Amino acid sequence: MLKVVKVRLYPNKEQKQALEQSFGNCRWLWNWGLDLMNRTYKDTGKGLSSYDVKKMLTWLKKDHEWLALTYSQCLQEVCINLGTTFNNFFEKIARYPDFKSKHGKQSIQYPQNVQVKGKTLKLPKIGEVKAIFHQMFEGKIKIVTVSKNRCDKYYASILFNYGKEKPEASTEGRAIGIDLGLTHLAITSDGSKYDNPRWLNKHEQNLKIKQQQLSRKQKGSNNPSKARKKVARCREDFLHKLSRRIVDKNQVLCVENLHIKGILKNHNLAYRFSQVGWGMFCTMLKYKAEQGGKVYLEVDRFFPSSKTCNVCLNQVKNLSLDVRTWSCPSCQTHHDQDINAAINLRGEGLRILTCGTRG
Repeated sequence: MLKVVKVRLYPNKEQKQALEQSFGNCRWLWNWGLDLMNRTYKDTGKGLSSYDVKKMLTWLKKDHEWLALTYSQCLQEVCINLGTTFNNFFEKIARYPDFKSKHGKQSIQYPQNVQVKGKTLKLPKIGEVKAIFHQMFEGKIKIVTVSKNRCDKYYASILFNYGKEKPEASTEGRAIGIDLGLTHLAITSDGSKYDNPRWLNKHEQNLKIKQQQLSRKQKGSNNPSKARKKVARCREDFLHKLSRRIVDKNQVLCVENLHIKGILKNHNLAYRFSQVGWGMFCTMLKYKAEQGGKVYLEVDRFFPSSKTCNVCLNQVKNLSLDVRTWSCPSCQTHHDQDINAAINLRGEGLRILTCGTRG
């Protein structure tokens, strides 16, 4: 079973220079390969595979000797990732790849030959870099991603196999439906409501001041970036704790499959939707459920969970978003719209598990 551990790195001056060289070389190779693929397709109507680009690395190193300063496996991984990104685009599960910029987050990947030695992480051509391990792990390292954020902090995300088999998912246990909202981040079928902390609103004034200060300072100031990262850390910590709480209490999790990218195209509501973190929350629920042998199930986004009475299954035609409670015209049951939706999501999820098909 695979697991990821993220550790903080503290490279010395020489190691920072070597990492910067590697970041730049991998970024250059990505942009060169992407440009080559674009021109090849435009001229011939045919694409290039990652293998085609990898074969060019030998003569590229002869023409650009500085490429040899970077571990060869890192360069090969760039070619593989470029090919994967194009495949995902053609399968319509990712957007067209962009050129990489030297500004912002930088990263490289080591697919092998990385070792943990005491309180250091040994990287090829970099050496033993001081690291802070908050949790020790035992297992075979699969791939290590070294990154640097906008605040010039270095991290390593270590993907490793710790030998245990992935637990087989079981449906034996408590099932719950989860409706996602704005006023409340999550509403469950058992009637629980978890408030949306609105982290961005709380720090908005501080961000505004930092942005004004930035306009009067030299380019590259990190104050606004640090403020935004503080907001992101608060939100991520909250979502981790909430998702863990829900997963630990339940065996089957039924969530609506939201089209988040489409929702964010609504310019009137994009600001409010973006600060909630629905996508991150669902991702956390999913991988934590899978790690615990539990079932995470997404109900089709077109399922009318809010408009259907969970008692008699009567469906109303029109129900605006600003209506928070309503009464069923058929059985006269009074509903809280969010809890009713969560109950219906649970029912539909269990029906899918039982029948194996969607309605």
